[in-house]
Amino acid sequence: MQSSFKQKEALADIFAQVKNVDEQMFGVILKKLRKEKVKDCIGYLSDNGNQSQTLQQGENLKQRDKEQQLSDVRNDIKQITDVLRKLKDHDFNYKDFSSVENEESTLNLINSIKHNRRIIDFLQFLVHITSIDETLIQGGSNSLHLLVQMKVDLRNKNFENIKIQNTSLVGANLARCNLSESQFNNVDISGINLNGALLFNCQWRELKIPELNKLHGHSDYVRSVCFSSDENTLASGSDDKSICLWDVKTGQQIAKLDGHTSTVYSVCFSPDGTTLASGSEDNSIRLWDVKTGQSKAKLDGHEHYVMSVYFSPDGTTLASGSNDKSIRLWDVNTGQQKAKLDGHTSTVISVCFSPNGNTLASGSGDNSIRLWDVKTGQQKTKLNGHEHYVMSVCFSPDGTTLASGSYQEIRLWDVKKELQKAKLDSHSNYINSVCFSPDGNTLASGSYQEIRLWDVKTGEQKAKLDGHTSTVVSVCFSPDGTTLASGSVDNSIRLWDVKTGQQNDKLDGHEHYVMSVCFSPDGTTLASGSDDKSIRLWDVNTGQEIKSCDKNYKDLLTQFKIPLQQNSPISQVSNYITTLLISQQAIFQAQGALILKGEFINQSGIDLKTLFKQKGSCILENQLDCKQQ
Repeated sequence: MQSSFKQKEALADIFAQVKNVDEQMFGVILKKLRKEKVKDCIGYLSDNGNQSQTLQQGENLKQRDKEQQLSDVRNDIKQITDVLRKLKDHDFNYKDFSSVENEESTLNLINSIKHNRRIIDFLQFLVHITSIDETLIQGGSNSLHLLVQMKVDLRNKNFENIKIQNTSLVGANLARCNLSESQFNNVDISGINLNGALLFNCQWRELKIPELNKLHGHSDYVRSVCFSSDENTLASGSDDKSICLWDVKTGQQIAKLDGHTSTVYSVCFSPDGTTLASGSEDNSIRLWDVKTGQSKAKLDGHEHYVMSVYFSPDGTTLASGSNDKSIRLWDVNTGQQKAKLDGHTSTVISVCFSPNGNTLASGSGDNSIRLWDVKTGQQKTKLNGHEHYVMSVCFSPDGTTLASGSYQEIRLWDVKKELQKAKLDSHSNYINSVCFSPDGNTLASGSYQEIRLWDVKTGEQKAKLDGHTSTVVSVCFSPDGTTLASGSVDNSIRLWDVKTGQQNDKLDGHEHYVMSVCFSPDGTTLASGSDDKSIRLWDVNTGQEIKSCDKNYKDLLTQFKIPLQQNSPISQVSNYITTLLISQQAIFQAQGALILKGEFINQSGIDLKTLFKQKGSCILENQLDCKQQ
């Protein structure tokens, strides 16, 4: 790990060469470089004539013998120039020292320099140099990372025009700093404190902020998640007796739907997205108006837990399966029960409508599957064969085949002939989830530690997907059928290439069982619900957690600059802003930050200005707004 620090000269030794430099020289040099609009700092400072001009600026630094003073200043300039030259060619100016592979070495470096005030001042000097000389940007970025890691007080600093790239500023306390005109690229800003900061005309792109992808709101296990058809809303049901509605674009909670008196096992949007159905351990079903968050109806009739709810394709009928061994069909418009489907002799674990909505399939703890005529409410047939609980049933997209998962086996059924087409053996435990690919040619099944892909036409196994270290609870195909997502008791989500059977990504972040995974209709986003009481959103293309904000947020008008002065708006607006929030974890803060124009774009191409506004930032329209603030 030490090798990256030993190019030409050890990095700690290079920094040690400025430990005796007069710290005032850093400010003198920066002032001169900015005044002369220098682009090549090292070249400028190496020139004797330029050194003389800088000497004239620095000759009043100390009240000492003039000749000795000038000699000391000349030596300081030479020493700083030599160190800049060494750093320019060092790995420090090319590699990301916040990366995992450099973590140990970076820690060792910090331990060797953290007590030297001059080196810390020099690191701040390097941060400012990024606003002047583009050849030293990575070195300045790494310097800022080191300062954050050493918990150097960076509050109330003027960091105008700095350019920071390829680094992590996790937990940085930049309260009341002037970061106007700054450029950030590929920077992790999770947990950063920007309370009262001045953020005018910033160009922040490819931002990482994973902490904000976790949707907090539930206080107990999340049992079910479901996207609305327009992809704008996500619903979640929990053991805390509530349902939460989330804005997918902002990640903010739209509403909390209270009414159930026990665990919410299942949530399902109507096809048009206007109504949400929920099934609960309190034996009831509730229909909710998604727009207002108000309860539209309470459907009573079941005598035990409601385990699953499912809308018909046309949205007029809701099916519910219960521990009372029955299935009930409900008229969504009136809230009245249309039919009670009796026949099962144990819990109804899973229900599923055929694509045309005419047939309902149910799987039960009595080891059977039943097909029901939705119009008449009569049983069409009973499919026997399984010797254990039927945990999952699923129709193929064309409605001709039904798949059922039980202990160690999957069965494929010809719906029209009401006969078994194939028996798929190989799993060693209960099959908790079965799912058809969008084209109907592949079936995925999730069981203990493994997922299998099956050829629906031949019944042959196409692939065995190994990677999970515990039970696979949920599997789901992306809308284009190229990717399979799986959620497991091992706390992870995995994304698989359906064609090759290879794992594309492992999504870590949940702290407990992943109970449910669900793709958005366009396939770009995956939602996951967990026993850790959270829902997370994931970017399917990058495998990163995402925090989506308003993509259509328009740029603000009128561009201008305000210097960081005692009586400036940033000082005034910050008077009531805390500069440090004490917490066990770093929390992103931007209360009272002033934002004018610029860009704040995350790695998914989403504008984060809405997020800043939600955190208490002031989005300014013009100079008058700033003076009023």
